[in-house]
Amino acid sequence: MPVLCRPAVNVPEHIITAEQTLALAERQHAGHDQLALVLRLIRNTGVSKRHIIQPIEETLRHPGFEERNRIYEVQAKQRVPDVVRRALDHAELATDEIDAIIYVSCTGFMMPSLTAWLINRMGFRPDTRQLPIAQLGCAAGGAAINRAHDFCVAHPGKNVLIVSCEFCSLCYQPTDLDIGSLLSDGLFGDAVAAAVVRGQGGRGLGLERNASYLIPHTEKWISYAVKPTGFHFRLDKRVPTTMEPLAPVLRDLAAAHGWDASRLGFYIIHAGGPRILDDLCRFLDVEPQAFRHSRATLTQYGNIASAVVLDALGRLFEEGGAPDGAPGIIAGFGPGITAEMAVGRWVDAPVPDLAAHYATGRRTAAMPAARRVGPPASQTAGRWPVPQA
Repeated sequence: MPVLCRPAVNVPEHIITAEQTLALAERQHAGHDQLALVLRLIRNTGVSKRHIIQPIEETLRHPGFEERNRIYEVQAKQRVPDVVRRALDHAELATDEIDAIIYVSCTGFMMPSLTAWLINRMGFRPDTRQLPIAQLGCAAGGAAINRAHDFCVAHPGKNVLIVSCEFCSLCYQPTDLDIGSLLSDGLFGDAVAAAVVRGQGGRGLGLERNASYLIPHTEKWISYAVKPTGFHFRLDKRVPTTMEPLAPVLRDLAAAHGWDASRLGFYIIHAGGPRILDDLCRFLDVEPQAFRHSRATLTQYGNIASAVVLDALGRLFEEGGAPDGAPGIIAGFGPGITAEMAVGRWVDAPVPDLAAHYATGRRTAAMPAARRVGPPASQTAGRWPVPQA
């Protein structure tokens, strides 16, 4: 069973707080006839701070699309290698043990993809498969996990590296004054994340089934208008209502696997905004605490696009993980409106056949002993179906 191992996440050093965001909005848009509404919507996001790759003074300037894309490339090459190394360490693998790299980003453009640069600079094998995903927005994190799962099923024992690089601050457009754009200015943050899906062994989310779904006739609800000044984000006011049609899709995915989506052991959900999480809690009939990891990502980092699901999963690891065998779901939502979803069980075990692993002569980190994590069985009885062998 392919296992999604512990992610590595990096957020930039420059921080803008909610108070600073509100003050900037009041100063930059003092004459806006709907400023009061904008300020209220930004407050309601629940975002306390965001991290950005440049100081706010530089972020607010627009040096042109060409310069912004140059900044994207420079910053990506500076920041991605570290998270890749840490993700490989978490998975107990070396670069030459990776068989495919999936790179997701919707905030800059490179050709060839950063995957080629990583292969050349970090010691990945020349025959490493490359799969860049550029146009799924926030859903791309879930899509990357699903495509990695598919690859590992098609190629048993192979390993896939997922990399997410999102510099949303480079998409700030000072001339976009519609409500959706101004709300986005107070919602999105920057982050880089990486994780490995191991084809065999590893500890984390054992991937068992995945699915994609597109809500018909909603392709204009989240989009980019590409202009000489770059990417102009478009957000329809109906986007927060999308959990009502998507919740049954999540239920159906769990049911197809013999599970009840209301009684899972853990939930890793894309935190597009607070209403997304609130509505999904209601439609799936789960307690708000079930989405605590997604809410923490939103509060501390804002919406970091495709990196959200990896950061939220990382927070589950920081909490100690889930009980061995606990069923869970991971889902990302984005343009389309598209949902990328997967279900699986928590795998809490060391890499099997450690002697054979060392015998390959490849570098591997020290292996921790297996342990059960999470609450005792007496506290979890009845919460989810007993996993079948």
